[in-house]
Amino acid sequence: MSQLSSTNVTHSAKPTDVRVVAVELFYLPVETRVPLKFGSETLTSVICARARVTVEDTLGRTAVGWGETPLSVQWVWPSNLPYQRRLATIQRFCERMAQQFVEHDMVGHPLEIGHRFQQDILEPELEAVQKNSPAGEAIPLLAGLLCCSMFDLAVYDAFAKLCDASVWEVLGTEHLASDLASFLSPAEGSDVSFAGRYPADYLKKPDEQSMVAWHLVGGLDPVTPDELSGDEPKDGYPVLLSEWIERDGLKALKVKLRGNDAEWDYERLVQVGQVASEHGDISLTADFNCTVTDPQYVVDVLERLERDERAIYDSVLYIEQPFPYDLEHHRLDVRPVSERKLLLMDESAHNWQLVKLGKSLGWTGVALKTCKTLTGALLSLCWASAHDMRLMVQDLTNPMLAQIPHLQLAANCHTLLGVETNAMQFYPAASDIEAVVHPGMYRRVNGCVDLSTLSGAGFGYRVDEIARTLPDPACRFESP
Repeated sequence: MSQLSSTNVTHSAKPTDVRVVAVELFYLPVETRVPLKFGSETLTSVICARARVTVEDTLGRTAVGWGETPLSVQWVWPSNLPYQRRLATIQRFCERMAQQFVEHDMVGHPLEIGHRFQQDILEPELEAVQKNSPAGEAIPLLAGLLCCSMFDLAVYDAFAKLCDASVWEVLGTEHLASDLASFLSPAEGSDVSFAGRYPADYLKKPDEQSMVAWHLVGGLDPVTPDELSGDEPKDGYPVLLSEWIERDGLKALKVKLRGNDAEWDYERLVQVGQVASEHGDISLTADFNCTVTDPQYVVDVLERLERDERAIYDSVLYIEQPFPYDLEHHRLDVRPVSERKLLLMDESAHNWQLVKLGKSLGWTGVALKTCKTLTGALLSLCWASAHDMRLMVQDLTNPMLAQIPHLQLAANCHTLLGVETNAMQFYPAASDIEAVVHPGMYRRVNGCVDLSTLSGAGFGYRVDEIARTLPDPACRFESP
C-alpha cells in the first residue's frame, strides 16, 4: 500500500483547535431510477452514509457538524466478490472508523486531524486487514478513504461553526498552525516551496453563485431513438440525450466509454458529439472506465476523431482516467495521450503522493472528489495547483447533503469548467426533501447549478430547515 503521508505534522496549538467528542452514523438507502454502469458492474441502488460529529474546542464549547457520502461499492472496490459481501465489509469499516474518530484523541484543525487520522489510523487498519485477508478480499485504500470521508467532512463543518465562518474561510494561517510544508513535499527538481503556504492560498473566492454542470452520458443511456428499449421509466424525466439537453440547457457532457472496444468507443463519441452539435457549443470529456492498459488505445481513438470528426475532437476538453486504479503497479508513460488532450487522474489519485507520481508519468491534471476525504482533496488540490496541473471536481452521484460540499469544493477551486453532478439523473427523488431548501443544487437550469441558497457557518447546509427524518443510528460513540 502506498503511504498516505511521508511528512510529519508538527502541531502548535491554536485557540480554535478542536477534538472529536461524539460521532453518530446513519444509513440512508437510495434506489436509482435508471441503472448506472461502473466498469463491468451496474449500480441500481446505494446506501448513503451520513455522519453527525460533535467537536469541542479548548474553551469547552461544542458544535455539531454533518457529512455524507454514497457508499458506491462498485466504484471504490471493483471486484469479483459478491456485491453484498463488499457492502457489508465497507459498512463495518465505516463503523470502525466512527469509533476511531472518537477514541483517537486528536486535537487540532480539521486538516491536521484528517491528515493524522489517515496516517495513524486508516493506513495501519487497512494494512492489518490486508495481512489477515485472503488475496483480493481486503478492503482497498480507495474504499477506506470513502469510509472516512463523511466523518472528515463533518469535522470541517463543526469546526467552522465554532469559528462562525464558512469552511472555506478557515483554511489559512489564522486557524491553521501547520503550513503546507508540514504535509506536502514538492516534485524533485522543482522550485516549488510550501513553506508559509496554506490551502487558502490555492483557493478562489467564488465570483458568482452558479456553475456549469456536467451531465453524465452513461454507457446504458439511450442517445438516439433507435436505442430505446421500451423499458425506460415513465416518470416525467427526460429519456433521450437531446431531451436532457433541451430541458436542462446543458453545456457540458461526460461520455462513459468501454475502454476495451475501440470501435464502440469511437462511435459513441461521434454519436454524442453529433447530438451535442445540434444544440450549440457543448463541451465533452471522455471517460474510458479505467480499463485501458495501453496508452496507444486512447491515442488511436483521438487521432481518428481528429482526422474524421475535427469539430467533435475540438470539443473534447479533457480525458479522464483511462488507465487502471493502481498507479504504482501500472506505471504507464501516458505522455502520448496528454500531449494531445489534458489527461486527468481520478480513481488513482487517492492522495497527493500519487498525484506527484502521476505528474512524473505525464498526467496533466487531477479530478478531485470529496468522497476521498476533504482533507485529501485539499492537499491534492494544493500540490497539483503548485505544479501547474489542471483541476476538475468529479461526482460520485452525490445526493442529499453529499451534494453540498461537493459543489462547494468546485466553486472554491479553479476547475477547467464547472463541476460534474449527476444525482439528478440517476436518483433525483432521493434529494426531494433537501431540494425544498436548496432547489438550485438539485436541478440544473440553463446548464448550471445554483448555490445561492447556502447560508450560515460551516457548509451552510441549513440542516435545521431540511425536514428529513433520519433512521436510528447504526452506531454512536462518545468520549468518556
